[in-house]
This record gives sequence, structure tokens and C-alpha cells, in this order.
Amino acid sequence: MAAGFLLAIYEIRLRSIFKDMNDLTNIESWMQIRPEGLYCAPADCFIDPHQPVEHALITHGHADHARPGHRRITATAETISIMQTRYPDDAPAIVDNVAYFEEKTLPGSVKLWFAPAGHILGSAQIVLEYQGQRIVISGDYKRHEDPTCKPFEVVKCDVFVTEATFALPVFSHPPLNDEISKVIRSLAMFPESSHLIGVYALGKCQRVMHALREGGYADPFYLHGALIKLTELYESYGMSFGDWHPVSDLKGKSREELRGKVVLCPPGSLADRWSRTLPDPVMAMASGWMQIRARARQRRAEMPLIVSDHADWKDLIRTCEETEAREIWITHGRVDALQHELTLGGIKAKALDLIGREEEAE
Repeated sequence: MAAGFLLAIYEIRLRSIFKDMNDLTNIESWMQIRPEGLYCAPADCFIDPHQPVEHALITHGHADHARPGHRRITATAETISIMQTRYPDDAPAIVDNVAYFEEKTLPGSVKLWFAPAGHILGSAQIVLEYQGQRIVISGDYKRHEDPTCKPFEVVKCDVFVTEATFALPVFSHPPLNDEISKVIRSLAMFPESSHLIGVYALGKCQRVMHALREGGYADPFYLHGALIKLTELYESYGMSFGDWHPVSDLKGKSREELRGKVVLCPPGSLADRWSRTLPDPVMAMASGWMQIRARARQRRAEMPLIVSDHADWKDLIRTCEETEAREIWITHGRVDALQHELTLGGIKAKALDLIGREEEAE
């Protein structure tokens, strides 16, 4: 009798295992990798495709995820505004504005909804449900606090699609306030120097400005022209960064006004002729890569600021675990390291080998 009981238990476990295998195989039948990117077959749409397509679902506005040329896009209102700002001459003919947690039915009876990703303004995890299965495509995301966007929310799912930009144990992003305090201290120590901070135009610029205000910086900011439109867009969604001016408003000797002030510019401007027109600049760079000394030297950053809009190693691991997904799909970054660590923890993981993704957007 004991043998019969054990055999019954064994058969139940086998059926459960085969069901799980069939479920995941079923997801792979309707979520596919195509040359344009990740494709949802029953809804006939792509997620963050790197080539123009008929219908694209967009996680967020960074250029390696939100490319021009699509006929139709579905995204949050903020992401749509970002794309219209960045691609005014190549805006999609049709836009579907979907709010967080608003359910929408796509062709083929696929249910779509968005959850916050915590990456930048309007960033979303795309949740697709079909035939009893749920897949979450997270795009880029972070778990650290950021008042300039909605915080990341964990969504339980069968398959979780994650990035792996900072998927190495060496990457541990410090609290933002710790990095901002470096700037505040330097301003006090070198009041005759302008402080030039290299920031990505979308998300990083606005996050650093907000954090400096929270850290006590009260003087005007001065912005490189490439940062202005997106900062104004953030302000149109209710963000407040206090007094700021374009650097271009200051001519000749008037640039002496920049002594003791914070100037923000794209990373590439730290090393060009533009930066040499500032009075005694202290060069800083805000990026998750500033944890690597060689990267800081490459950017000519005297003051590296470890400020990332991506999840670090520990947050990548805990996020994958908290979703309770039976399989993790990894899009780009340090794919092998993350896949190995998840496998050691008993989580099935595989690389999608998507092309067209940058280490850090912009």
C-alpha cells in the first residue's frame, strides 16, 4: 500500500512538472524573438522594437527603447509626450495612451496593462496576459527612491523579462543623498569654481536637479541647451526644479556668474570646447558606471557621482525572486552573470540576445 501511495505522489509531481513545461512552452509559442525585437504573435505587436513596425508597445522614452518610425504606439501619456518631443518630425500616426493599471484588450484577446518601472518619467513594465499566462516585460527599471517618477511595483508572473545592465556583484549603488552631498561639500570648498555635471538628458538630469534642491542647493541651475526641452517636459507634468537658466543666456564676461554654481550638460560636453568656457570648472559625471575608475577617467570626471537609473546587482536578484516567475528572460547587459546567479538559486533563466540595447541610454 505504501508503494502505491508513493507511486500516486510521483505521478502527481510528474504531471505538475509537465504542466509547468507545457505552460512555458505555450508562452514561447506566442512571445517570440524576431529581427525587430520581442513579438507578441496573437496581438501582432512588438515590445520596444529597434526597427519601425506597424504597432509598438513602448516601455519608456529612452532612445534605445523608443525609436521613431512606428505607425502606432501604445505607451503611457508621459512616454508618448517624450517621443513627440524628441521626434517631432516623425511622430506615429496613431497613439494609444494607457494609464498605469488600466486594462486594455489587444487583438487576439491579449490583455495589456502597465505597472510602474521606477526608471524615468512614464516608464512602465508591460504586462501581457493570454490563455491564462502572464508575462511582464520590465524594460529598464530601478528600485531606489526617485520622486521624479512612479516607484517600481513588483508584479507576480509566469515569465519576467529583465535587463542586466549592472548585473555584476561589484555594482552596489549608494543612496543618492550620499552622492549629492559630495557636490554640496565641493561647492562649499571651491566657491570660485563652477561645478559642471555630466547627465543624460532624459531622467538623470531631472533627478539630479531635484536631489540637489533636496540637499540644500538654492542657487539657480544653468543648463546646456540639449537638456532644456526635456526639463520643460518634466515641469509640464508637475515637477519643480526651482530657478534655472540656459547657459546660452550668458555671454562673454557674464559667464563669471557661474562661479559657485551648478551647470548641467550632456556627458559628451564635459570634454569639448564648450566646457572650457566655464570659470575653473570642477568636472563631475552622474552615472552608475562611475563606480568603475576607468570609466570616470574616460569621462574626465574629477568628481564621479554614482547615480544610476538602473537596478544594481542585489536589486536585480531580489526583483527576479519577488516576481515568483518560473522563468526569467534576460534582454541585455551582463547576461551570463545574471543567468548563472539565478540558476544557482534554482530559477530557470535564459538570454534573449536582443540587439539594439545600450548599456545606459542616451
